[in-house]
Amino acid sequence: MHLIEDILQERILVLDGAMGTMLQRYQFEEVNFRGERFKDWPQPLKGNNDLLSLTQPQAIAEVHHKYFEAGADIVETNTFSGTTIAMADYGMEALVYELNYESAKIAKEVAQSFTEKEPNKPRFVAGSIGPTNRTASMSPDVIDPGFRAVSFDELRVAYKQQVEGLLDGGSDILLVETIFDTLNAKAALFAIEEVKEERNISTPVMVSGTITDASGRTLSGQTAEAFLISVSHIPILSVGFNCALGAKQLTPHLEVVSAKSDFAISAHPNAGLPNAFGAYDETPEQMASQIKEYLEKNLVNIVGGCCGTTPEHIKAIADLAKDYKPRQIKVASELR
Repeated sequence: MHLIEDILQERILVLDGAMGTMLQRYQFEEVNFRGERFKDWPQPLKGNNDLLSLTQPQAIAEVHHKYFEAGADIVETNTFSGTTIAMADYGMEALVYELNYESAKIAKEVAQSFTEKEPNKPRFVAGSIGPTNRTASMSPDVIDPGFRAVSFDELRVAYKQQVEGLLDGGSDILLVETIFDTLNAKAALFAIEEVKEERNISTPVMVSGTITDASGRTLSGQTAEAFLISVSHIPILSVGFNCALGAKQLTPHLEVVSAKSDFAISAHPNAGLPNAFGAYDETPEQMASQIKEYLEKNLVNIVGGCCGTTPEHIKAIADLAKDYKPRQIKVASELR
C-alpha cells in the first residue's frame, strides 16, 4: 500500500486538469446528457456534467485516462456539483449517492489500470467536493442581510451523503475545493470527520480555497492567511488554492500559506484569466513557465490545473515538476 503522505516527502505530485474543458470537446447535446435512462426527464439536463458519469461513462473514463497518460498522479472525480443542494436545479436530489459512487468507481478503475502498469508510480483518485451554489455566511438578498439561503446543518447533511458515495466508490482522497465561503467548507470538513469516525478510517483530506479577485480575498472576505487559520484545526493532508486566478496571480497567496503552514501545499490554477468570451488562452508552455516559479521558490507539494487546462497543460507541468524537489512538510507523521 503506497501511502500518499510518504510519496509527498519524495516528490511533487501532479493533479489533473479541468474536467469541464475536456467534456466541452465532446459537444454533448441534450440527448447525450439524457441517455436512454433519462430520456423522459421533465427538466432540461444539458450542462449537468456530473450526470455524464451515468449517461456517458466512457467519456468520463477517457478524460481520466488522458490525464493519467499526461503524467497526473491524482485525478478528481466528476462530482463537482454532486450534492442534493446543487442537484436540486435538475430535480435529481435522489441520484446523489449513485452519481458520487459511479464517478468514483470510474476514476478508480482507470487509476488501478495505470498503477498495475507502473507500480512505482501509483495513481490516486480524489473525490471532488465543490462549494455548492449557496453560501452559508452571506445573504443573497441585499434587502435582507440576515437572510441565509442555506444552513450549516443542511450543508453538513448534503456533504455527508456525497462523502459516503465517494468513499464507497473507491476515492483515495477527499478534495474540498474551490472554496469561496469557508463556512461551507467547514460543513464539508465536519461531515468528512463524522464519516471517518463512524467508519473508523483515516482518508486523507485536501482543502483548496479560491481567491476571487485582485483584493487577495475569498468571496466571503478572508485573506489567504485567515483562510488557512480557519481550516487548520482539521487533520488535513494539504491546503492550497485553485480556480479564479491564473498561475502568476496565485503566487503571492501560495507564498503566504506555504510560509505559515505545516501541511502540504497544493495549487491548481486556471490557464490564465478568461478572455472576453470566457475562454482561456494560456498555452501549456506559458502556464508551465509561470508554475516554474512555484517550484523554484519551493512553494508546493501538489500542482495541477483548473479551468481551461487540458492534458497538454498537465503534461507540461508534470515534465517540469519531476526535476524539482517537493517543499518540506514538517509534520507528515502527525497527518496520519
